[in-house]
Amino acid sequence: MRTIEASALTPIISRLCIEANCRLPQDVKNRIEHCRTCEDWPIANNMLDKIIENYNIAETDNMPICQDTGVVCVFLEIGEDVHIKGHIATAVDEGVRMGYKEGYLRNSVVVDPLFNRKNTGDNTPAMLYTEYVPGDKITITVAPKGFGSENMSRVRMLKPSDGIEGVIKYVLRTVERAGPNPCPPIIVGVGVGGTIDKAALLSKKALMRPIGVFNKNPLYAALEIELLTKVNHLGIGPQGFGGRTTALSVAIEYMPTHIAGLPCAVNINCHVARHVTEVL
Repeated sequence: MRTIEASALTPIISRLCIEANCRLPQDVKNRIEHCRTCEDWPIANNMLDKIIENYNIAETDNMPICQDTGVVCVFLEIGEDVHIKGHIATAVDEGVRMGYKEGYLRNSVVVDPLFNRKNTGDNTPAMLYTEYVPGDKITITVAPKGFGSENMSRVRMLKPSDGIEGVIKYVLRTVERAGPNPCPPIIVGVGVGGTIDKAALLSKKALMRPIGVFNKNPLYAALEIELLTKVNHLGIGPQGFGGRTTALSVAIEYMPTHIAGLPCAVNINCHVARHVTEVL
């Protein structure tokens, strides 16, 4: 059994908050640059050029890629042979507090969603998700999520009879209704199965999958490719000005569900698909 002080998470979370906000993952940059070579619509080309220029400046100058530095989503995969001494959520929130202060990142979290929308002043609390896995390590993923895209996300309890076509229609309808609001080109995470809350979590976890890595189940992999093709045929294009590149990727995660249900969640991420992972 390996013992880790919860406080060891704090400096890591702090550093990853800054890194995630200032450096786009390489797989996302690669796909954007590939899409730039495929566009034949001048306005779409110009938009992609601006996006590329923006994330290059952000990385060079260590500045946020986007002014919305998001709600911090933290995923912890905790090895079953790890004993964490101390309070995990407190250590994580302290890391967010430090990172957003040191990185001069915008604080976007309010105390209460309805009656007291006063800013917490330090971007806490983080949205914390924990999962137990084999081993004696902790895998930490920090994913700041802006609400231009989060607000365009949806979850619906489909009927089993809606089937595959129902899921396809729902994903396409969600993206079409979102239009230019989530700052396309977007990444589309789809969660299918479980319960209403599990489907939503699956859709957010799908956004963390590297672009170009498909679902291990070939049926779902084929559906990801089909959905990406159909989403890009919507013609929304970069920043909503038209073109071939509405989405960079579609990723689906699934799990068993009840005989009477087909939960389906669609979590949209803008092209600033921020996430970074480190193993402790």
